[in-house]
Amino acid sequence: MPKLAANLTMMFTEVPFLDRFEAAARAGFTGVEYLFPYDYEIDRLISRLRRFGLYQILHNLPAGDWAAGERGIACHPDRVREFREGVELAIDYAIALGCRQVNCLAGIPPHNADPERVHRVFVENLGFAARELKRAGIRLLIEPINPFDIPGFYLQTVEQAAAVIDEVGSDNLFIQYDLYHQQRTKGELVATFRQHKHRIAHIQLADNPGRHEPGTGEINFPRVFELLGSEGYAGWIGCEYKPLTTTAEGLAWTRPYLRREPVPAHEEVPA
Repeated sequence: MPKLAANLTMMFTEVPFLDRFEAAARAGFTGVEYLFPYDYEIDRLISRLRRFGLYQILHNLPAGDWAAGERGIACHPDRVREFREGVELAIDYAIALGCRQVNCLAGIPPHNADPERVHRVFVENLGFAARELKRAGIRLLIEPINPFDIPGFYLQTVEQAAAVIDEVGSDNLFIQYDLYHQQRTKGELVATFRQHKHRIAHIQLADNPGRHEPGTGEINFPRVFELLGSEGYAGWIGCEYKPLTTTAEGLAWTRPYLRREPVPAHEEVPA
């Protein structure tokens, strides 16, 4: 049976971010992930996790100016210092939140940047981040993203990610395997997992087309879950999708997989 984590960046957006922890718990989730924690005081995030009995499964390294369209800076030759400072910030948050894996978004290389230098900086940055995170007991992930949703993204395929991991040579660098991105890029969801499962530390999902919840598109998720389980995957699966209507209306697919016991009683948390 899959262990599902609600992605609070994309789900439960009907309420403010800090209220989404309660919404996720009341829907039956025991794990949560989201893109970035850095706009919030650590103590406020800890209080939500503890109050609602939730595990923090994943967040990303700082990824530049997200609002301006940046999608990571790990491959930017002129921002190595900023990247490395972001690694230290991510470690501080991850340790406090009990989060044992952090994802690195490669980014879109700067216009006219030398491809060899871009690659070298990406590999060097990953080596640095993998070492620092390992000292803190945290795994580093890299995520291939399809070229349609983010044109020009530097890391686009699982095969490319596996080659980068070989080049970095760290035992603390893994793949974040997003079924939606894989479906858009190549398909072969289970076969690709089977080939690279020793490198895959986290899975995410959304249906295709549309990046909505399972059951709205072409992927047979019950069968995929069954096959992933038969291949030995026992980790979390992050629900990184855009609800087709409201989050609550699109949660019927989760009923076989989520807890049904009550969440902890509501208590006021200081603003």
